[in-house]
Amino acid sequence: MFNLGTWTKSLNKLYKMKYFKIEEFTCDGVICYDKMNPKLLKMLDQAREKANTPFKITSSWRSQEKNNSLKNSSKNSSHLKGLAVDIACNSGLERLKIFSALITTGFTRIGVSDSFIHADIDDTKSDSIWTY
Repeated sequence: MFNLGTWTKSLNKLYKMKYFKIEEFTCDGVICYDKMNPKLLKMLDQAREKANTPFKITSSWRSQEKNNSLKNSSKNSSHLKGLAVDIACNSGLERLKIFSALITTGFTRIGVSDSFIHADIDDTKSDSIWTY
């Protein structure tokens, strides 16, 4: 029989996060924390601490079907590999705090829009900072 408590504890062994809950990493309502890259999770937690502001994850790992359904998503999105997250941001100050923390933590692929920041660690792609 499936036991959510036991499953959650086993997932926490991937990387015990200080600022995030496993349930914050979902795709189509299904927890996908286990599909996230442990290095990304560690860096994300470190960035959250440096920013001293909450991070709301709006997109983490994506299935191919989910990725295909998104209008402007790349066919080789780093989300498909668990190497990327999108973080909601609603103000210039919040955007600055999140962006600065991501940079100082070592993220080298960052996309900035009016409503979110994309951060990934996909080393098969060139380092870049871009806007949407």
